[in-house]
Amino acid sequence: MKQLTYDDYTVGIICPLDVEMTALRYMLDEEHIRLPGRDGDRNRYILGKMGDHNVAIGYLPHGSQGIGAAATVATDMRRTFPSVQLRMLVGIGGGIPSKRNDIRLGDVVVGMPDGIHGGVVQYDLGKRTGDGFERKGFLCPPPDEWRTAVVEMKSDHEAKPNKIAGFVSQMLGVFPKLQKYSRPATNHDILFPADTKHVRDEPTCDQCDKSQVIPPRGSTGPEIFYGTIASGDSVIKDAKVRDELSKVSGGALCFEMEAAGLSIGFPCVVIRGICDYADSHKNDLWHPYAAATAAACAKELLTYMDVVPGTSVS
Repeated sequence: MKQLTYDDYTVGIICPLDVEMTALRYMLDEEHIRLPGRDGDRNRYILGKMGDHNVAIGYLPHGSQGIGAAATVATDMRRTFPSVQLRMLVGIGGGIPSKRNDIRLGDVVVGMPDGIHGGVVQYDLGKRTGDGFERKGFLCPPPDEWRTAVVEMKSDHEAKPNKIAGFVSQMLGVFPKLQKYSRPATNHDILFPADTKHVRDEPTCDQCDKSQVIPPRGSTGPEIFYGTIASGDSVIKDAKVRDELSKVSGGALCFEMEAAGLSIGFPCVVIRGICDYADSHKNDLWHPYAAATAAACAKELLTYMDVVPGTSVS
């Protein structure tokens, strides 16, 4: 393995959970020797090359998640890797399916400006008044270079399929022990109406009322959606709450728990693989595959980005 310097890394990616970091790590085209730690930085990093880019992957300590924890990792990463100019937050999220957006498990959401929102909205930042909840402030959109790259990638996908399934298959071929990151069977992707509750204390949905299950989409390959990502410190496990929060968040496409902590001090693009529907039926079955599809989408998006001038990619 190669050993580069801190100055050689131009892409910084934060993966909050270990399942997310593992998916992105084994999506690298090569891994580099770890560099010695720097004073004041308690993070550990996975280093490597993805396409033409040298990438530093930061991740949270086991058991840590949320806006504050992610912000701490981002602050230290900025100081340790002075050449990083392209930043990403990659991981899993809870999908918000609707008639307009038929989001299914394993799909990917990329946070992009939509209406008055910049790509990420912190849904729990504000104050409660007699007229309801008043949201405070707006988060910055992804930097221009990411938004420009997305325009080109979306145009390509009008005529050609995305590369997500191919990148996941390639990873599984190189690392066959990672089979848990493969796609679960379609019959495990069950979308219930918002008013259908999970049977209490049951580990699976075998006992749930499936008489009104929404039929699966015709295509099973991962699709990419672009729009608002709702970020906050709460895990959403109620479909009615999910839909209401989506409505007041400008039609958000998914929920997650870290992006709001990065959007100001760590301007980045946020990519989330859909692992559940943020309802009472949610479980962990789709977590690995959703982490893999998010990592694969990040890898594809990076192919549209130029290498930062003056850095080594050998």
